[in-house]
Amino acid sequence: MISSALRRLRTDGIATPAVSRTAPLQWFVAGLSLPLLAVGLLLPDATYKEALRLDRALSEIRPVFTLPLLLNSADLLAGSFGNPVAGTAGHESVDLTVRRGDTLDALFRREGLDLADLQRIMQIDTARKYLRILRPGDQISVGHDGGSILEINRRIDPFNTLNVTRAAAGFDAGVVALDYETRSARTSGEIRSSLFEAAAQSGVSDGTIMNLAAIFASDIDFVLDLREGDRFTIVYEEMWNRGDKLAEGEILAAEFVNQGRTYRAVRFQNRAGQTGYYTPEGRSLRKAFLRAPLAFTRVSSDFNPRRRHPILNTIRAHTGVDYAAPTGTAVRAPADGRVSFRGRKGGYGNAVILQHAGGITTLYGHLSGFTKAARLGHRVSQGEVIGYVGATGLATAPHLHYEYRVNGRHMNPRTVKLPNASTPLDAGERTEFVRAAAPLLQRLDTGGDRLAAGGPRSRPGRSG
Repeated sequence: MISSALRRLRTDGIATPAVSRTAPLQWFVAGLSLPLLAVGLLLPDATYKEALRLDRALSEIRPVFTLPLLLNSADLLAGSFGNPVAGTAGHESVDLTVRRGDTLDALFRREGLDLADLQRIMQIDTARKYLRILRPGDQISVGHDGGSILEINRRIDPFNTLNVTRAAAGFDAGVVALDYETRSARTSGEIRSSLFEAAAQSGVSDGTIMNLAAIFASDIDFVLDLREGDRFTIVYEEMWNRGDKLAEGEILAAEFVNQGRTYRAVRFQNRAGQTGYYTPEGRSLRKAFLRAPLAFTRVSSDFNPRRRHPILNTIRAHTGVDYAAPTGTAVRAPADGRVSFRGRKGGYGNAVILQHAGGITTLYGHLSGFTKAARLGHRVSQGEVIGYVGATGLATAPHLHYEYRVNGRHMNPRTVKLPNASTPLDAGERTEFVRAAAPLLQRLDTGGDRLAAGGPRSRPGRSG
């Protein structure tokens, strides 16, 4: 999707809590006879901080949290994250921060933790599922007694944590879900240097700003059309647990002012259960085609019937648009269609051709490889990955050559009028839409009062 053009890798520092403890205190009381020795107390004092990092792929973001280290199962089931608990002598805790090339075995060896315990833990299906894949920057919190494992916690996503605890017969492992409530929030920003910088200044995540771009993807080219002074306003969901913001949810309403032209969208679910974004008048914003089928850094060669070919050095019509992107970048179908060609095609190198409704065909050239979805005769859906950027055929550097044809006639993919994808709301649905949209549009205009929270969403229990 065009919004994926905005995706960039960003890794924020992960805060690691420092665990401090007071040394055992010995009080000597002088008396008329023998001194008395008081029992020393070990008082843990841990602080917990939260950080976010952006994950790869078409994906989406994954907040990473530093977890309490010595919570018991009851605390976890109650969602008592971040609350210090009473410790006992001999119980220690450590945060394992994954570095490039690390394995669990290496992490345990580095900290002097029991490898036999690790072996027993990895024999549990649930533990193995969520511990076998590690990425640099990931954190795993371990409670132990002289290296003997008492508990392991690893945040799987903003709402779920893997919890492994020592039991009488070995170890138990399960996934603990946090209770959370959904609130609405409103923010706005102005483009000064980049959309991502404006998002950061307005306090929203990269994922939310990418969702904003996806909403208006068919109307605004967020790589080429943005200008200094463009503005946006968003009403969106936030998920909270015990005063901590876990994640950002759906965009409920949005406005984007691009080069003086205002675009607005409201999220609405129709009677068929389909959720989409509509203009204030009830027209769907979804188009049958997306402007660009991949995340790209720039247009390296535009549609030009009189272009001089960079390799052949002759005047040769350039009947498509070249999007510069790194080798391996996913190429997605910009619309529903059927694969009518897949294979080697002269100067195009590895190529795919899709047949769409209305006599429209699209071509994708210089691919480094294909996906299983791009099988000859197979039907693909909008946004489905069909191949990967490469430099096969007559190409001087990795890029995608993209062509758009109507009844065999080449059109400029960047300027051709794209057909609408869905029918407008009927009269009954439009009445419902107007009623649901009114408070959201008012909040876009004035800020309004905070909308009612969605109430606690409890996902209690322990699965494994």
